[in-house]
Amino acid sequence: MVKLFNKDNKKLTLADYKGIWTRFCFLDESGSLMDVKDPFFTVGFIRCSQPYYINSKIIYERKKQNFHDEMKFNKLSNKNLDFAKHALDNFFSTRNLYFHSYSLDKQGEYFNKEFGGDPWKAYEDISIRVLKSAATTDDEILIVVADYVSTPDHVKFEVNVKRKINDNLKRLAIAGVCRFDSRSNDLLQLTDLMVGAINYDLKLSTGVILRGDKYKRRFLEHFKTNLGVKNFIENGFRNYNFNIFIDKDARQRLPLVFDNENEKGPSS
Repeated sequence: MVKLFNKDNKKLTLADYKGIWTRFCFLDESGSLMDVKDPFFTVGFIRCSQPYYINSKIIYERKKQNFHDEMKFNKLSNKNLDFAKHALDNFFSTRNLYFHSYSLDKQGEYFNKEFGGDPWKAYEDISIRVLKSAATTDDEILIVVADYVSTPDHVKFEVNVKRKINDNLKRLAIAGVCRFDSRSNDLLQLTDLMVGAINYDLKLSTGVILRGDKYKRRFLEHFKTNLGVKNFIENGFRNYNFNIFIDKDARQRLPLVFDNENEKGPSS
């Protein structure tokens, strides 16, 4: 029989299923590892034990509004903005939902030292890092549903993420990893909206994007208003339900940006 061990050496068996939490993690990324003009890369996921509750709300609203399009941050427009905001509101109004993300600067020292020249290793290792940030209790097992990304044949993302996390933690932390086309799953789409908004905020805060798309900005402001945060790049954001981490290399862009803003004065 498979056994799990807590730090206090209390032994759990499969018969103790009521004391073992099983949670789904819907994982997606924002930013291109291949595009040198796109400096930021964010991986994040929604974590929940019962996806039914939020998913049923979104499905109900889809039927009510006869809305069948994919929710995607890069495709926000006048046609779909309100529905995307409504889906985000469902996240905030549904209990026992959590969000974790990790953002880094591809031009930063850490990224190039750790992953220089190997974007697939970067994608895999960043996913492992952000998933490990949620695997903090020994009585919890995670099931990872990730957005499908076309990779070379030698890349075994699903196999490696499960094996490396379990080996590192020396327990069954990840039950399995499976990738799906995000068009088939509303929670993957909602994750896309959130990580896309975070990545977009980093670009706006550092001047990579000056004005930006008005629909993306409106969704971003709606997200930040719900959290009560001015921006993400200074300190990320963390509370009981959210852990939004921004790597220090991204934050190092701030002094020059803020100095330039002070010299120019407030914009209209």
